[in-house]
Amino acid sequence: MTTVLSEETLARATEAAAAMRTQIGRAVVGQAEVMDQVLAALFAGGHVLIEGVPGLGKTLLVRALARTFGGRFARIQFTPDLMPADVTGHTLYDQRSGQFTTRRGPVFAHLLLADEINRAPAKTQAALLEVMQEGQVTIEGTPHLLEPPFMVLATQNPIEQEGTYALPEAQLDRFLLKVRMDYPPESEEIAMVRKISGSQVGEKLNVEAVASLIQPEAVLTLQRVAAAVRVDDTVLEYAVRIVRATRTWNGVAAGSGPRAARVARCRPRRGARCAWPTPAAAR
Repeated sequence: MTTVLSEETLARATEAAAAMRTQIGRAVVGQAEVMDQVLAALFAGGHVLIEGVPGLGKTLLVRALARTFGGRFARIQFTPDLMPADVTGHTLYDQRSGQFTTRRGPVFAHLLLADEINRAPAKTQAALLEVMQEGQVTIEGTPHLLEPPFMVLATQNPIEQEGTYALPEAQLDRFLLKVRMDYPPESEEIAMVRKISGSQVGEKLNVEAVASLIQPEAVLTLQRVAAAVRVDDTVLEYAVRIVRATRTWNGVAAGSGPRAARVARCRPRRGARCAWPTPAAAR
């Protein structure tokens, strides 16, 4: 059954998305394309792998996004000695009650920042496979559902490879987008330094200027609206042809799976910038 969007519903959703982007911009200077892609992934119900050198504002971006909808934010610093239970949680024996209790890990949040995910071995990275695909965590054989919306934003440093582990294909396939966060232009970097050095001590990740506009339940509504936007069959067929071509293209070791087709139709051309659709253009 196809859901028909009214102009009023689409206009409200577009206005809410644009307002969230504006609020993120009150904490993050520049990086407009990165903001657009992260928001697009949130509304599409996907996860994002952000690649960039340290100090570009990746953590600040995620915290600001969580604040716009009052979502719970959690951050995991991936290290070689990090264990899967440190991510998902574990059970403890309570001597007072004589029973086992479950201690939930940081993965139980709305936005999970997996910082430098490639610094942990594959065993620990695999702790995210179930939750990224199914929205649940299994602890000692018992499944625990996460409260939606849930989104993983993982980061990795492209220039420092010593002591890192390549992400397995199963892990990479869970990400809807890989976003490259580059150095800002000079004007934006000056504005960033001015903002950081003005009336504060040290470099603090301050998101107090970001207003909470909606509740997590409203993000689910925005996701349903995004899913109901009509896509012409010609566009779908074109996306599938692109994905299938990667499986036979010389120079590509492993082609894209069927899941990649939903990305091919929405990725902007190199050098282009995403823009929120107007109600008339989105029909």
